[in-house]
Amino acid sequence: MGAGRQPRFPARRGRRAHALLEDAREQLADALGAHPTEVVFTSGGTEADNLAVLGGAARGADAGRPRVAVSSVEHPAVFEAAASLGGRRTILPVDEDGVVTPSALGALDDTMAWASLMWVNNETGTIQPIDAFVAACRRAGVRAHSDAVQALGHLPLAFDDSGLDALTVTAHKVGGPVGVGALVARRDAPLAPVGHGGGQERALRSGTVPVALALGFAAAAAEAVGRAEAENARLEALRARIAAGVEAIPGTRLNGGAEVGPAITHVTFDGVRADDLLLLLDAAGIDASTGSACTAGVHRPSEVLLAMGRTEAQASASLRFSLGWTSTDADVDALLAALPDAVARARAASA
Repeated sequence: MGAGRQPRFPARRGRRAHALLEDAREQLADALGAHPTEVVFTSGGTEADNLAVLGGAARGADAGRPRVAVSSVEHPAVFEAAASLGGRRTILPVDEDGVVTPSALGALDDTMAWASLMWVNNETGTIQPIDAFVAACRRAGVRAHSDAVQALGHLPLAFDDSGLDALTVTAHKVGGPVGVGALVARRDAPLAPVGHGGGQERALRSGTVPVALALGFAAAAAEAVGRAEAENARLEALRARIAAGVEAIPGTRLNGGAEVGPAITHVTFDGVRADDLLLLLDAAGIDASTGSACTAGVHRPSEVLLAMGRTEAQASASLRFSLGWTSTDADVDALLAALPDAVARARAASA
């Protein structure tokens, strides 16, 4: 190699990396029923939600629509992002099952740029009426966003047919790598970047995209969508067994209403402290949680249940049981064997 000549490998490898990234974008778009140009890779669901809420609010303010609307049971990535806007946030109330009310959807108006409604709640599993939400947004001229992190791989997600303007998904909920997600956003969606840099990802999300993580995300999403029908039938059967076992214990209540995702069972146990019950189940080898994973270690009543009209005592006496591709009948057997005694002991400790 002559003096001053640079090796050609970096450029060739850069092109290869770019080609692989675009392959991942196409594969993920296909799994979501979207166009590849609509996929904006992010570091996860939280960043994607922030981009939708704050990026949408910034463009809305420029257009004379300074407000954003979010449901009262949103993931903190949406709810707290909207809270940072101060008086520009409108909260859409929900009913006792956690479903956004028709009157709340009817209150959307021309002061609002964007509205956000979680497709499947991350604590209760409640499925929201996305079609009605989109229709209400269209009537008011409001852009529609949904956090679909808990829906991917469990419910049919066809972005092009949904009418949504933006959709949040993340990899680790479908067995992909932690640290990558995506905001699927229509090309005409009025969004401003919330961070600045090199202008990657349609100039909406600057920073070098981790190609390996994007490839893992796309592969996991494609597999999850491909096996969703059979897997969801299996999870529904497991969830039905848990629900029947829970209802056989006096003083219990299943939360979330009639339409819930197959992977989540959320239960209120009267007369217990959820942390006590959690420790007893943990000692029996049962994994459960007092809320969503993002609030692990934070000991306070569930904001989602409070928004559903529960008392602080009820919101502090609830557990979430989650199912996944590793869950088996033997796991459910172990839970149902341990649960009655654990509940009785927890109630005795609270008496």
